[in-house]
Amino acid sequence: MAARKKPESDEPESRSPRRPRRRWFGLLIKWMLVLGLWSALAVGAVVAYLAYDLPDVSGINNFNRRPSLTFVAADGQTIATYGDQFAGAIELNQMSPWLPKAVLATEDRRFYDHYGVDVIGLGRATLANLRARRVVQGGSTITQQLAKNVFLTPERSYKRKVQEVLLAFWLEHRFTKNQILTIYLNRVYLGAGTFGVEAASRRYFDKPARTLTPYEAATIAGLLKAPSRYAPSADPERSKARTAEVLDNLVEAGYMKPEEAAAAGRQPLRVANAAQAGRGARYFTDWLADAVPGFVGYVDRDLIVVTTLDAKLQRFAEAEIVRALQRDGAKANASQAALIALSTDGAVRAMIGGRDYADSQFNRAASAYRQPGSTFKPFVFLAGIEAGMRPDERIADGPVTIGDWTPRNFDSTLKGEITMREALARSVNTATVRVAQRVGIDRVTSTASRLGIVSGMRRDFSTALGSSEVSLYELTAAFAPFANGGNGVLPYAIEEIRDNQGNVLYRRVGSGQGRVVARPALVAMTDMMQSVIREGTGRAASLDRPVAGKTGTSQEYRDAWFVGFTADLVAGVWIGNDDGEPMERVTGGSLPARIWRAFMADAHRGVPIHPLPGEKQPGDSFNFDSLLSGLTRGGSTPAAAPAPRGLLPNDPNNRPSYFNNDR
Repeated sequence: MAARKKPESDEPESRSPRRPRRRWFGLLIKWMLVLGLWSALAVGAVVAYLAYDLPDVSGINNFNRRPSLTFVAADGQTIATYGDQFAGAIELNQMSPWLPKAVLATEDRRFYDHYGVDVIGLGRATLANLRARRVVQGGSTITQQLAKNVFLTPERSYKRKVQEVLLAFWLEHRFTKNQILTIYLNRVYLGAGTFGVEAASRRYFDKPARTLTPYEAATIAGLLKAPSRYAPSADPERSKARTAEVLDNLVEAGYMKPEEAAAAGRQPLRVANAAQAGRGARYFTDWLADAVPGFVGYVDRDLIVVTTLDAKLQRFAEAEIVRALQRDGAKANASQAALIALSTDGAVRAMIGGRDYADSQFNRAASAYRQPGSTFKPFVFLAGIEAGMRPDERIADGPVTIGDWTPRNFDSTLKGEITMREALARSVNTATVRVAQRVGIDRVTSTASRLGIVSGMRRDFSTALGSSEVSLYELTAAFAPFANGGNGVLPYAIEEIRDNQGNVLYRRVGSGQGRVVARPALVAMTDMMQSVIREGTGRAASLDRPVAGKTGTSQEYRDAWFVGFTADLVAGVWIGNDDGEPMERVTGGSLPARIWRAFMADAHRGVPIHPLPGEKQPGDSFNFDSLLSGLTRGGSTPAAAPAPRGLLPNDPNNRPSYFNNDR
């Protein structure tokens, strides 16, 4: 019997392939789990590495910063601050309640609802940035900002961002929300060198943070976005616009009613001016900042430096320098100017180191060394007077040759014989060299050193015409003995240095060097230097009171000077170009003398008129022969005192080498 065939299966032919699909599906799940596990391990390893590489967080309460130097004028006005200002930590309940509200409304409205990272806020910021196609909102919470500001560097990297998140979680675990907000408000940078809301409140509004108005609180909160950009002291209009945004935020966050915000916006904002003396005072404070350690040693705490600067005179000086160069600088081809004013005992009352501090911080009053030209001549004539010469003594104004050097007069004319007085008043070079020849160049240089010229001087007769470079600072100080009765001065600019606890670390004591010019010689020199103003090259410097001084113009009009004095103030002015380019026939008796006169007129407004200490008074009946009888030809002079170095920067690299043969 034949075998029966097995009937074909009725099941669909597709049934058997399902097993491989199930097998592949199971494998996919398996490998996804494996991949997820390894990814988790990898992420965990990365996080562990980044966590291991986190900075030390144990010192969160230690605030390391640069000690601040606060410079104040003689009347107590703050003129500049260096370093980091910190006015101490304060609690939330010691601040104006509007301050934390304004910060939360602007920086992190969900601060009390998240755990260091605000996912909702981050998503909202991302959408806003995508719509605007630029960054218009940030997603960092206050906790993240605190982590970044305290522990991390400003670099932009994925590593730093992850570490920022990890630190934010750690802060949220370690501190309460109020503690985090308190630390943040006490550590955040708010511009102008200030750290923390208390320092910012005192810097911008001269008041403690607890007394801030809603508008002032909003102004400070607005600084968090860009402290330098929105500082009310730097850009009032931009600050005002930013403050309006913060007030709107307060309304949106429910902290303030619209009418309250409108009322706050109408309140006038009075910003404390930390630079009453003008921007040009930074030349002065920069000069002093480097000198402070020499008075108190290593600076390891906040210091207050009480200076001799007169804020009013400083403003007068800055305004006149700017006005004169704007008016005459271009046509005179003069790009820079400097001015310094001293009290007759050597206190620096005003210092302008250049046309614009923002453009150039080089201090031309203290650190530039230029040839003074004829402003050096008073030391030559003083040496002659002390050697027995007389103001009315006649000197030959004729050709003179020393070796291969033949000095010439400014106007190239020769007058035959002229008096000493006329020689100084008209700044006659040939006669000046003859005076130097008579007394010897060593006596000329020692006389200049005795009065305060501390820079090295050439030991040849060109020095008599001002060929040796000096600074305006030392030259002006060297004229002070003529203004104060013959006493040498040690120029100074610091009265006192104390720390922020009130402990006095330095206080100036003592006076000057004593007499360096004898009374008879002082009277003679005063008479001769007054002649410069009355009928000589300095007529443009005349005032409504007794004045005396000397002009100076270097060869090819590279430098122009005027240094003069009243019984109350000594001032010097320099005009020129940093690269030594000649000016357009600018002499010391022109632009510098006019600047000097304008500044001194402002400075003496309301000041009683006083005679010069060496001035002949009406009714005096004496002649110089009898007055100077004690100063015999070749006789003794006051003992040379140590040169007044004061705070004089003396860097020979600053000195140009071009020769000066001036008026």
